Amino acid sequence: MKLINKTLLLLACLFASTLHAAYPDRQVTMIIPYAPAGSTDVLGRILAQVLSKDLGQPVVVENTGGAGGTIGAAKVANAKPDGYTVLFHNMAQASAPALYLKLPYDPLKDFSPIGMVADVPMVLVARKDFPAESLQGFIDYVKANPGKVNFANAGFGATSNLCETLMKSTLSASWTSVSYKGTGPALNDLLAGQVDVICDQPASTLQHIRAGNVKALAVATKDRISSLPSVPTFTQSGMPGFQLSVWHGLYAPKDTPKPVIDRFVKALNIALSDPVLVRRFSEMDAAVSTPAMANPTALSKFLAADVARWKTAMKNAGVKPQ
Repeated sequence: MKLINKTLLLLACLFASTLHAAYPDRQVTMIIPYAPAGSTDVLGRILAQVLSKDLGQPVVVENTGGAGGTIGAAKVANAKPDGYTVLFHNMAQASAPALYLKLPYDPLKDFSPIGMVADVPMVLVARKDFPAESLQGFIDYVKANPGKVNFANAGFGATSNLCETLMKSTLSASWTSVSYKGTGPALNDLLAGQVDVICDQPASTLQHIRAGNVKALAVATKDRISSLPSVPTFTQSGMPGFQLSVWHGLYAPKDTPKPVIDRFVKALNIALSDPVLVRRFSEMDAAVSTPAMANPTALSKFLAADVARWKTAMKNAGVKPQ
């Protein structure tokens, strides 16, 4: 009987190994938890296209937006852990526990991290006819007109909302927050002059800045960025020490087999060295992750630290979980 059991166990392990070796043998779905045309969507679509090369199967993007990225994240947390559903998410994966009382998943326990992908700066952008021409001018205008500025964001918990929240806390300012279901609709209203400003990533704003349809007031980085060399930093413009960049990571559902994760990590690192991806990310000032960060261990540690950081930041900003 023991011999039979050992034989069955050996066959089961051999069968599982064969299945994992064949991964992937069909289409992989990448969930992006935001509406199309936003910064995370743009970066994710570029990544998906390049990942397909090494995986040998299509990586198809599915936008599942809503609730600051938590609906899409929950969908992946509850997906079958077979490597055919993955999540491409930004730093809102870390801030969600500080914003939602009844979060339907645990970012630290309900996912199998794959690796960090990129780090992207934030840019404060105003409608082209907004009275202020600089961040200091914006600060002066806000203080002179409390509650009158319409500050757009892509929804509660989105990166644009996080930037806005930290700005409001830092400045002790008063303005009207206008939330949308995604960056695309928010930008459309900014272009139409229906709202005044938004703080978002270059991937979604850069083309409009260059076309003169909106104007960049400041970048939330330590140094100026190459795509907008004439735009000063927040520190240079009236908000010393204010820095905020958006990191992006790739995840699978928890309990995804290690051989599958390893295969995806390999594909991710090959993708992050692909000349096309590097060029297109660089055009948006997205810093591509190195192999030291594009792996499960690094992402897991970084995520845990950022969850703690956002809990402290939101508490200090007076933001209560909803």
